[in-house]
Amino acid sequence: MRHLLHSFTLLLSLSLWMFGLQAQKYSNEFLSIGVGARAQAMGNSVVASTNDIYAGVWNPAGLAALTPDDGLQIGAMHSEWFGGVGKFDYLGFTLPTTQAGNRLAFSLVRFGIDQIPNTLSLYESDGSINFDNLREFSAADYGFFGSYAKQIDKPQGPLRIGGSVKVVHRRIGPFATSWGFGADLGVQLIRDKWTWGLMAKDITTTFNAWSFSFTQEEKDVLELTNNEVPINSVEITRPQLIFGGARLFTISQKVTLLSELNLAFTSDGQRNTLISADPISIDPSLGLEMAYRDFLLLRAGVNQFQYEQDFSQQENLTVRPSMGIGLRLGSLLVDYAYTDLGDNRNTFSHVISLKLGLKPRKR
Repeated sequence: MRHLLHSFTLLLSLSLWMFGLQAQKYSNEFLSIGVGARAQAMGNSVVASTNDIYAGVWNPAGLAALTPDDGLQIGAMHSEWFGGVGKFDYLGFTLPTTQAGNRLAFSLVRFGIDQIPNTLSLYESDGSINFDNLREFSAADYGFFGSYAKQIDKPQGPLRIGGSVKVVHRRIGPFATSWGFGADLGVQLIRDKWTWGLMAKDITTTFNAWSFSFTQEEKDVLELTNNEVPINSVEITRPQLIFGGARLFTISQKVTLLSELNLAFTSDGQRNTLISADPISIDPSLGLEMAYRDFLLLRAGVNQFQYEQDFSQQENLTVRPSMGIGLRLGSLLVDYAYTDLGDNRNTFSHVISLKLGLKPRKR
């Protein structure tokens, strides 16, 4: 434990030193959308309670909640955002190691917008428009996670620690690509019916090195249309800390209620959040999950507290509510979430995720 605390302090000190580097706000924000319908239905308030394959992205410490008897666990998710324009997908698996209480997990996240028309080739050399020249391309972001978790049993309750090394690859058609590397560190502490969680995202900062490739004809079109020709650059994602507390209530022998509150501390400058400051902003979220015999699960949550101006220039506090349902069928768990309720801009999203456990045969 002493070595663990020293390592955590060293990483935190390094991340604080990185604050002086120039960073882009909302960098790699696709990784903050959240994987799994359970998390989406609970307003992304799962840092403390996550305890399955999806913990590799939310809080790798939660992977240690799985025992060797849980065997191999596979998770998959598909959702569509902004009226179906963007598609968000996830695939991951976790398996135990030879040491009891230890877990490995590997995850892949993709957020992409496909069938984007390339208008750079729309014009002929004489200035005429030829729609036959139109070609389509995709803009996609990928996140690869390799996670490791360990549980340390204590008399007061178990302590779980975990970390993830991630590789971020972003591609905009044939024009731009970037590669980035970063690390996350997570902790979960269980005390009676309370579970406390801490997730340090991009604790060493995540660097994305961008490279651009345009033909001379494409550069000429950009200049003629008063667009800047991008150059190779580096994008920096600053650290983010998420604190979570979850409490389990026993309603009856068949019904339980889990509530969780998360506080996300961002460090990339002032954001439009409930507590907004520079450079630290705080974004709270709240989630509820009611379980009936661990077979039927009903969920609800709120997050993204923001102030928006109306036509009279008055600010109103808005939130993003969500709801969902889970159904356990043997070793298969099917989850569904519906977010952006009541949004008159038609940006609601349907999220479907699956979780399958393959347990080893007992001798």
